[in-house]
Amino acid sequence: MIGKNLQKLRKQNELTQEAMAELVGVARQTIAKWETGESVPDLEMAGKLASALKVSLDDLTNAPENELDGRPGMRGKHMFGVVTVGDKGQIVIPVRARRVFNINPGDQLMVLGDENSGIALVNAEFFMSVAEEIRNGY
Repeated sequence: MIGKNLQKLRKQNELTQEAMAELVGVARQTIAKWETGESVPDLEMAGKLASALKVSLDDLTNAPENELDGRPGMRGKHMFGVVTVGDKGQIVIPVRARRVFNINPGDQLMVLGDENSGIALVNAEFFMSVAEEIRNGY
């Protein structure tokens, strides 16, 4: 999967194999071998690839190819699936979302809402720091 994802993301970023190779410090032939599945990058190199392509390591290695379809500017946007609201209003945040956003047990999330757009969850600490900056006039 990593080979196909690497190729798709490289092309979305309008990079040649040679340009991609220069970004991560390998030969063009190495990129070609990774894309065809002849070999796979080690963890350190996969991290460099993900960083250069502005995606998470998880998306580079595990995302279904169709989830990588996106217009420029859509990177970092995710759809994690559907959740069911329980009797008391509780939801379970999908594992992949918790990994991407580093949400751990005990973390606090701010629930924001717009009656026309819906509900959003934001890290409470981040939200409060932004609110403080606004209050202090930046």
